Amino acid sequence: MNTHFPVVIHHNPECGTSRNVLEIIRASGAEPVIIDYLHTGWTRPQLLALFAAANLTPRTALRTSKSPAAELGLLDADMTDDAILDAMLIHPVLVNRPLVCTPKGVRLCRPSESVLDLLERLPPGPLAKEDGELIIDSQGRRLSPSTPQQDALRFPGTQAANCTSGPPE
Repeated sequence: MNTHFPVVIHHNPECGTSRNVLEIIRASGAEPVIIDYLHTGWTRPQLLALFAAANLTPRTALRTSKSPAAELGLLDADMTDDAILDAMLIHPVLVNRPLVCTPKGVRLCRPSESVLDLLERLPPGPLAKEDGELIIDSQGRRLSPSTPQQDALRFPGTQAANCTSGPPE
């Protein structure tokens, strides 16, 4: 793994998808930098850089379930991206997770197996998620419905970004 650009995961240990992604990364042989964003919080430059690199907007990165998004009025159609971003800075749980950064790009890794396209090498199989769903078989073949071609359509223009801080001043 490139030591100048480690794998970084913005992680919530209470989230099953985030735990699955972390285990997939580790199974690939990488030991990621783990940022527990619920404790560290976010900065505006950091979120703007992550969202730009992952081709997201504050609205598309907004966690709408199991968060205060609805009660804060953030689901209203007239809510601006700036207002959503301001709320994300106050309530870090509003940012959907996990966000993963590697030399291959930045992505909101939902479903969890979408992280496979960001890794330098696939984990050996067999590999299953917490719920037992097999995502790599014993021959090392991906079994997930997510393919690189589907991901290219869903995540156009993803690029690498500095995932631990904001953009250079």
